[in-house]
Parts: sequence; C-alpha cells; structure tokens
Amino acid sequence: MPAVTVENPLTLPRVSASAGAVPRPVLAVTTAPGGFEGEGFPVRRAFAGINYQYLDPFIMMDQMGEVEYAPGEPKGTPWHPHRGFETVTYLIDGTFVHQDSHGGGGTIQNGDTQWMTAGSGLLHIEAPPESLVVSGGLFHGLQLWVNLPASDKMMDPRYQDIRGGQVQLLTSPDGGALLRVIAGELDGHEGPGITHTPITMIHATLRPGAEITLPWREEFNGLAYVLAGRGAVGTDRRPVHKGQTAVFGAGGSLTVRADESQDSNSPDLEVVLLGGRPIREPMAHYGPFVMNSRAELQQAMDDFQAGRLGTVPVERG
Repeated sequence: MPAVTVENPLTLPRVSASAGAVPRPVLAVTTAPGGFEGEGFPVRRAFAGINYQYLDPFIMMDQMGEVEYAPGEPKGTPWHPHRGFETVTYLIDGTFVHQDSHGGGGTIQNGDTQWMTAGSGLLHIEAPPESLVVSGGLFHGLQLWVNLPASDKMMDPRYQDIRGGQVQLLTSPDGGALLRVIAGELDGHEGPGITHTPITMIHATLRPGAEITLPWREEFNGLAYVLAGRGAVGTDRRPVHKGQTAVFGAGGSLTVRADESQDSNSPDLEVVLLGGRPIREPMAHYGPFVMNSRAELQQAMDDFQAGRLGTVPVERG
C-alpha cells in the first residue's frame, strides 16, 4: 500500500488552507467493528456508531481486508440487487472483477476505482478473478455507499471505470503528504469521479511527522478514516489509529498529522478523507435498497422479486 505514488511529491501542485480558514473541531473518534461480507471476506464497518446527521450523504463504508489469502481462499459477493444510491469500490491491493445486469463491468486493481450508480436498480456481482482464487494473494480496499437525492433515485444506472493513473495527485507545502483526489475537488483540483451528490474523496499518505491542513468546503461534512498507521486529527491533535473514524464539525479547514513513529508494517499514516453536501431528506434503508420511505422500500423489493431490476446474464460457453 498504496498502489499509486510518485518518487518526488514536490513535483506536484501544493495545497494548504488559507490562514483565515476556521479549523474544524473533532466531534468524535469511533472505532470500526469487524465483520464479514459477501461470501466471507473480512471487513471493518467504518461508520458504525456515527449519527447519520454527520454522515449524510454517505451511508456506509467498509474497509475490505487487508488480508493475505492462501490459494483457494479469495472471496467475493454473489449476484445481488441495489437501488437508490451509488457504490464506490476503491481497490488498493489485489484484483476485483465487477459485472452488472445493466451492461457495466470491468476489472480493477492496484489503485483503480469502480463507481456504480444503481439508480432505478440493477443486479451486480463482485468477485476476485479465477487466477487470484488459484494463486491467493493480498487483498485490500474500500467500498463506500453514497446516497442519491429523491430526484435521482430512479435515474438510469451508470458505471464508471476509474484507473489509478487518472486520480489527481497533489501534495502539502513541504511535500510530506501525497493526496490522491478520487472524486470531487480540493482547492480547485478535480478528481476523475463524476458524482451526482457533490462529494470529495481523497486518499492521503502522510510520512512520519507530516501534517496537512486542507481547505474544506464549508457546506460539506468532514470525515477521516484511518486505513493504516497512527496519527492525530484536529488542531488539538486528537489521537487516531488504524480502523478509527474522526468526525469533524463545521469550519473551513481540517488538519491531520502523522505520528513521528509508525509501526514497521505501516511506515506511513494512510487516511481517507470524505466530505459531502448533506441531502437532508428522509432515508429508508433496508439491505441493498436505500430509498425515502418504507413504501418505496417495499416497491423495490417487489420489483426485485418480479425480475424488474434485471436478470443475471447468461454465461455462454
């Protein structure tokens, strides 16, 4: 980790918050519980225990792995439905294959992102390729769910294939941090992900002792999830470590710092920074469906059972 990097960050555009930006306070730090998803791959539930008012428009995020599979062990998810939101799968290590009933799909690996807008509904499957199942290997990534406003929940499904080399690379003034803008924008620099709900998604790597204070849109919320390493968040340097999420309050900048000393298996602080414009609509969530009312959830279930969300493509030999 990570897959996308540069030898000399000082060759990249540098970003920092203005001196007059109001620092965002840290409201809470939570620890993600572990669990299993799909056919049994391990996950950390990054947003467990966080009040939805601080997450909106994000619904959930799982850190998948980091796990070293033995031959025959790699696992994925079977065919399943979605309606009413978007899934963002960011793969740091390993390989994942996506296919959906709307014709979208592709293979992502080593810093790639697949962005699926479920919209009115579809079926999809995510699984490691047969070669990885046979060989085993390292697997590590994130899956983020982003809500859609009521006006977009029944839009046509869409699939975006974002290569790791397409992300916008930035750095801090001293070059101590590498910032990968996957979606949205940071200080006028835009990432490749096209979002219906305005968000910013950044994967930041901070060298030991490095600190970043980034400009952050005041109408967005602010979250920081630690993928690896140890550090601190906010101007009061609230400690955080792997598997923890920091919830920021209102303001125009947010601060993250890496500890001077890191573990040997995590030489840097790796953190995902998320912000989005709250939708502020009623949310009804059941399993793979995210709608605005219980009646709409029931309709989604009825449509799925009637085959109106698509059918599993027939494999041809």
